[in-house]
Amino acid sequence: MTMTGGELLIASALDAIGGDPRWLPHPVRMIGRCIAWLDHRVRRVCRSGMSLRVAGICLAGGLPIAVYCLGAVVIDEVGRLAGWLGAALSIGLASTTLAARDLWDHVGAVDRPLDVGDLPAARRAVALIVGRDTTELSESEVARATVETVAESAADGVIAPLVYLAIGGAPLALAYKAVNTLDSMIGHRDEQYTDFGWASAKLDDLMNWIPARIAAILLIAGSGVTTGQLERLRNGWRVFCRDGSKHPSPNSGRPEAAMAGILGVRLGGTNFYDGIAQDHPVLGQEGRGVEPQDIMAAAKIMVAASALGVCLAVGIRWLV
Repeated sequence: MTMTGGELLIASALDAIGGDPRWLPHPVRMIGRCIAWLDHRVRRVCRSGMSLRVAGICLAGGLPIAVYCLGAVVIDEVGRLAGWLGAALSIGLASTTLAARDLWDHVGAVDRPLDVGDLPAARRAVALIVGRDTTELSESEVARATVETVAESAADGVIAPLVYLAIGGAPLALAYKAVNTLDSMIGHRDEQYTDFGWASAKLDDLMNWIPARIAAILLIAGSGVTTGQLERLRNGWRVFCRDGSKHPSPNSGRPEAAMAGILGVRLGGTNFYDGIAQDHPVLGQEGRGVEPQDIMAAAKIMVAASALGVCLAVGIRWLV
């Protein structure tokens, strides 16, 4: 089920050109509907914390395996009809696991209203890509939320899928997206999901451990490509090494700290979720507050890091 370097390159190009057309069926949306259906059914049967923990472990292990097997079988069966059809399906499925173009488009949807002073529209746009409360965010807080999302999503939306595409092709990348979607939907620490989502959150941490660190390094390298400023590389590396482990997540803090150092800004701090304040450590404490112009600067660095990630993944496939 591995892909050639050429196939991986085409899949990356398809994502860059077309992104995620809403009129096409998307595997991740199907996975999300499956998780929602299972969540509802499990809660009708499992009442205690222990039973929910066991059900969550079964779901966290079973769904990615099922997604991998289904993807592998479908690609194999289509390939039996015609080899080029199997390769085309593999490339198409691989492109759906990448989110660089979608991330760019979402970031632009936040940046454009800020450019014309339409803060309410920017708040509505950023609400589509973050989980925090957005109705009272200031201009700087909207910019901070967007930059943090760019850094984190560069890891789990682009670099991690590339890693798994290089290792195991489309089926493994789809299995990773199943893990990532499980964590997004049920891997919360609130009362509702603390037991049922425990295994999904832990598995997501495990599968993102290496990709998050690769993403941080590629963001630092990408800043050199986009700006040519050696000082940004040095500062990104310094803040990444110093602050990357301060975040409550074992992975999210790495690319966020790198981005904070690159841009010379402060990320993290207090966010509100359903009206409840949550304090996160500040990354890049010595930096300035985030400004609207930092949004597209971060997006361009993300694009450069994504391109470097594609080159790395394709190079690995050509060498192996």
